[in-house]
Amino acid sequence: MEKTLPTQPAELVKPPATDIGILGWLKANLFNGWFNSLLTVIVIYLIYLAAPSFIQWAFLDSSWAANSEQCKMAGAGACWSVITANIRFILFGFYPHDLQWRPLLAVVILVLLLVYSRNRSHWRKSLFYGWLVGLFVMGLLLKGGLFGLEPVESNNWGGLPLTLLLSVFGLTAAYPVGILLALGRQSKMAVIKSFCVVYIELIRGVPLISLLFMSSVVFPLFLPEGMVINKILRAQVAIILFTAAYIAEVVRGGLQGLDRGQYEAAEALGLNYFQTMRLIILPQALKIVIPPSVSILISAFKDTSLVVIIALYDLLKTTQTTLTDPKWMGYSAEAYIFVAMIYFVCCFFMSNYSRKLERELDTSR
Repeated sequence: MEKTLPTQPAELVKPPATDIGILGWLKANLFNGWFNSLLTVIVIYLIYLAAPSFIQWAFLDSSWAANSEQCKMAGAGACWSVITANIRFILFGFYPHDLQWRPLLAVVILVLLLVYSRNRSHWRKSLFYGWLVGLFVMGLLLKGGLFGLEPVESNNWGGLPLTLLLSVFGLTAAYPVGILLALGRQSKMAVIKSFCVVYIELIRGVPLISLLFMSSVVFPLFLPEGMVINKILRAQVAIILFTAAYIAEVVRGGLQGLDRGQYEAAEALGLNYFQTMRLIILPQALKIVIPPSVSILISAFKDTSLVVIIALYDLLKTTQTTLTDPKWMGYSAEAYIFVAMIYFVCCFFMSNYSRKLERELDTSR
């Protein structure tokens, strides 16, 4: 009679402790080879040398609520009072002091809309209407003139609201324009293709500063007498036109990266040009070029600080104006660190969201 051996469940073998958790992350990212290990050790040593002095200057010996005279008497540490004493001007510029709750509320609405829009499950028609309502409310808060709100001229807009206005709406408008330019450059219609090629090469061949100068100085010379276009709007258009040219080349690279079989499959299904682009080609091409597209958008976001040369008081300009006050002239390091942190948070948000979008759209996983 055949005997049956008692069976026991196989013991679950866990991976080595050095391959998971914090140790696994360190091994995979910082110590995966002798060269990376050497670089990691050098960087840790440099941090060890610099960190104590910075912590002593920035936190232990710093002043947060002292006036400029007390900061000068203290001398050793950072004087963060340059921020706390001028925070309202740095963030809102020349916007009337007693009405600064309005741009603050507009910024809060914009940030909430951006955070809510990060989730792709929220990309519905209701979100589109929510953005329309939000944009109207933000414009109403900044401009005023309705519902008992005191009107404020756009010349008084400045600081963080102006930076976000130029960047968010400029980059949002530049992306679809860049896609159209990329499609136009590949068009079989000679007139459209020539126009797109000349536009892209011309814009990419000049710096953004030149476009801002033209929008601020040269363009008004061609307007009829008595006609004035808002300076902020002109700067916004210049940023859109400049960024769109770079986006167009990135998207064109994505279009060229697709196999010819995708087009032939669309033709076999009987799809016309617009259906082919909307349903098959563009979704794949835009997914491919997410990393370079976000890099250009981050660069364009930082380039909005160049509007200081046409006397628009964005976040950087209000900070520079604060430092022209004789009381605070010696504390530029503290002021620029504060501004740099704001730019870093915005750029990190864009970069982090792009990685999240790549993972969600990665159909190979």
